[in-house]
Amino acid sequence: MQNSKLKSGTLTPFRININQIIIGLVGLLIGSLVYVTDRSPEAVYFIKRLKIPTDMFQNVHNLFGLAGNSLPDLLHVFSFILITAGLLSYKKKWYVIVCLSWFSLDIAFELGQKFSSWPLSVIPEWFQGVPFLENSKNYFQRGAFDIFDIVAIAVGTVIAYFVLLLTKKEDT
Repeated sequence: MQNSKLKSGTLTPFRININQIIIGLVGLLIGSLVYVTDRSPEAVYFIKRLKIPTDMFQNVHNLFGLAGNSLPDLLHVFSFILITAGLLSYKKKWYVIVCLSWFSLDIAFELGQKFSSWPLSVIPEWFQGVPFLENSKNYFQRGAFDIFDIVAIAVGTVIAYFVLLLTKKEDT
C-alpha cells in the first residue's frame, strides 16, 4: 500500500507495512484469548462490557497455565509496537522510538498499579460513563503489580524490535 506524506513542502512516499499490522493483530487476538480462557469473566472489563460469551471456553480454563499470568503484558506491548510501526513508519530509525514509547507507557501503567495514589488522583470524574475510560480507576485500584509483568514488557519490546527488523520493507 503506498500513500503520500507531506514533508518539508514536498510529497514523499511512505508505506504501510501490512505484515507488521497483521502480526500485531494476531498478538492482540492471542492476548484476548488469555483473558477469555484463563481469567474470571467478572474480573475482565472487556468481557463484561462487550458481553462476550465465555461458556464455550469453560472446558479449556487455564489454557495458558502459568504463562497466562504475564503473557498479556508481553503481547500488549509487542502488538501495539508492531501495529504502530506498521502504520506510521518504515524507516529502521523510527523502530527504536516506537519501541521505547510503548515500553515506557506499559511500564508506567504497571508501576501505576504499585503506586496507585497518584494515578487515582489525576483520573478525571468525567471518565465515569465513558466506555473503556470508565475502568481506569478500577485498573489502578484492583490491579496487582507484578515484577514478572515488567520482565514480560521488556521481553515483548525486544521481540517486537526484532520482528520489526525481520518484516521491514526494503527502501525503494
